[in-house]
Amino acid sequence: MSPQTERVSTSTIRVGMLGARGFVGREVIGLLASHPSLRLVSAWSDAQAGQRVADHAPGAPSDLRFSSASESDPIESGLDVLILALANGEARKAMQRINTAASPPGVIVDLSADHRFDDDWAYGLPETNRAHLIDSKRISVPGCYATAVQLALHPVAGQLVGEPNCFGVSGYSGAGSTPNDRNDPNRLAENVLPYSSIGHLHEREVSEHLGHAVRFAPSVAPFARGIVCTVLFELDHATSAKVLTRAYERAYADEPLIDVVGEAMPLVGDARGTPKAIVGGIQVDLARPKRAAAVCVLDNLLKGAASQAIQSLNVAMGLPETAGLLP
Repeated sequence: MSPQTERVSTSTIRVGMLGARGFVGREVIGLLASHPSLRLVSAWSDAQAGQRVADHAPGAPSDLRFSSASESDPIESGLDVLILALANGEARKAMQRINTAASPPGVIVDLSADHRFDDDWAYGLPETNRAHLIDSKRISVPGCYATAVQLALHPVAGQLVGEPNCFGVSGYSGAGSTPNDRNDPNRLAENVLPYSSIGHLHEREVSEHLGHAVRFAPSVAPFARGIVCTVLFELDHATSAKVLTRAYERAYADEPLIDVVGEAMPLVGDARGTPKAIVGGIQVDLARPKRAAAVCVLDNLLKGAASQAIQSLNVAMGLPETAGLLP
């Protein structure tokens, strides 16, 4: 299904962000600054209360300052849209108040994992779930790895045999801004650090939303941002790299934020700083032509989070899908 046409007026839509201090929050603020219809009017961060938002996120309105949630209520603030850029567990707590508020924001976008398995929320991966996003008032943005794995498998999801094996490598910004082993450049120098090799949340997330169980293991590498996911899978029929590439090209022909490069191997740097995902590295085992591989790269802070949130919000509100994302 191709992106839908504009259904609403492009008058200013008032947006607020709760928990705006992290890497993803900054990216969202930057994207809102160039959006023709969405305008950031409020940002809450207890740690940075009183500070100019533009000092932390270039492009923000020069007169906008971070508020403390104890001084200004983000729930009863008369917003059209509230973006929750909170840690896992905190967004669900915020929703307890929103659900009982007298004048809650019209649309909620949750960047955490709290509502990714909730049927009352639209899953914000437009390329696979666009129809459910249209007119949605509750949007749960997918995880970064989960986005890459699903985009690598979506064109063949109905033809899979067994559990695909997915290996992801992320830049250390994916571990957040709070210091830990996975975002310590000194610890990561000349290293690749595997973690959560069993039972990673994104394994469950992909299995749920792809409709097919997968195996997934992540690692973090000593670059700042970006993700590369290599997916090994088996089909229910023999194929070739040429035929498989055509299937991917057909699946994503009308998707402005997905590039398919066929057998060429996409690099993290090709997607870094862009709202796009790139799918390539499409290979088939000549000796066992039911076995194949595909690779997806994307920027974990953009298509893996911030730009995906804006893309989904555009779809939900009937705005041009790439507004604020592409020239």
